[in-house]
Amino acid sequence: MELHFEKWEGTGNDFILVDDRSLAFPVRNFDLIRRLCDRHFGIGSDGLILIQPPRSADLDYHMEFFNPDASQSFCGNGSRCAFAFWRSLMGDDPGSVDGAHSAARFTAIDGEHRAEARGSWEVGILMRAPSDFEQLTDHVDHIHTGSPHLLVWVTDPEALDIISEAHRYRYNERFAAEGVNVNFVHWNADASVVEMRTYERGVEAETLSCGTGVTAAALDAIHRGHSAEGQVSVRTRGGRLRVEASGIAGNGLPSQVTLIGPVRKVFRGVTHH
Repeated sequence: MELHFEKWEGTGNDFILVDDRSLAFPVRNFDLIRRLCDRHFGIGSDGLILIQPPRSADLDYHMEFFNPDASQSFCGNGSRCAFAFWRSLMGDDPGSVDGAHSAARFTAIDGEHRAEARGSWEVGILMRAPSDFEQLTDHVDHIHTGSPHLLVWVTDPEALDIISEAHRYRYNERFAAEGVNVNFVHWNADASVVEMRTYERGVEAETLSCGTGVTAAALDAIHRGHSAEGQVSVRTRGGRLRVEASGIAGNGLPSQVTLIGPVRKVFRGVTHH
């Protein structure tokens, strides 16, 4: 099989993007998906994204996302890259705020979202309202932002052995079967920024950035009183993003949430499998 693809990244979270508007990609070939995402025997990525036809006439496209282990979830940074890639397929300059396709409505595994160009090579994604908030301990919270996330508040995320620390949560009795993303977060009051590192389920390793994790960290910073509603800045190992949050849902968390950050096309190519 000859597969044309592009490689994109959003704050170091990297993805394989495929134009699948013909629905020709074998979506049930999980071995192929795992091989494509493999960093030694494939292209290498934090996930595979297919741009497919819209599921209804009032939408622009559907985004089908696979983790490197071929499991599925919503991906915040991936959806930002997918929007820029879709704009290029439609003939727009994906780095511009102008053009006929500077905003879009699309669906993903968790439902409908809105995307828009917010600056030069910058994309904002309207996230689903967060759900399943739970405070597990005095320093650990659980929030679902399209994917399940633990927020573990620590003094210094950079000082951690993140793999061993994350495994304590990822593979404990409660989360072992379904899995959970584990974020180690710290509020830097001097810089007014959330600092974080993320271990992602499905990747089963640290990633340089995670959009749904950044969203969860920002919302938890608001919940814990570190930041007011409005705009929360979050610094990951791959770069800085921001989350706009307003309104109050039944669980006490903001109901209107937008993830904003940069995207970049790395290269395009053809592979044979």
